[in-house]
Amino acid sequence: MSGTMRAMTARGSFETANWTPSPPYDDRDGVTLTTVTLTKTFSGDLTGTSLVTMLMATTPVEACRSYVALERVEGTLDGRAGSFVVQHDAASDEAAGDEAGQSLRVRVVAGSGTGGLRGIRGEMTIAAGPGGHSYAFDYTL
Repeated sequence: MSGTMRAMTARGSFETANWTPSPPYDDRDGVTLTTVTLTKTFSGDLTGTSLVTMLMATTPVEACRSYVALERVEGTLDGRAGSFVVQHDAASDEAAGDEAGQSLRVRVVAGSGTGGLRGIRGEMTIAAGPGGHSYAFDYTL
């Protein structure tokens, strides 16, 4: 087996389900901190499921919010079965304008790959549209 890693891009869509918010653990002056869990089902180049645990901050300004999350993805990618963890960091700020005020980074936690996905590295771009959520996952194996 060669030590050279191949840069790949996986594309597809996913559906979310089982959104389960916990009661807020801090709720003062209109700023709420809470925990949410949910599941995802991936289709396309990555097939499988995941469990997401996120910490969310909402404010009195609807367009200003933030979340961080960890997500364990179990499935098949490039014909290899296994799992890996991704870390989310997202924020929105209405004062910065539509696109400029949105940020989302979803990256693989180094060393989290198991099975055939051991050694995986990469970042995922997520887009929401009228047809649901899509992803583009740039990775190396």
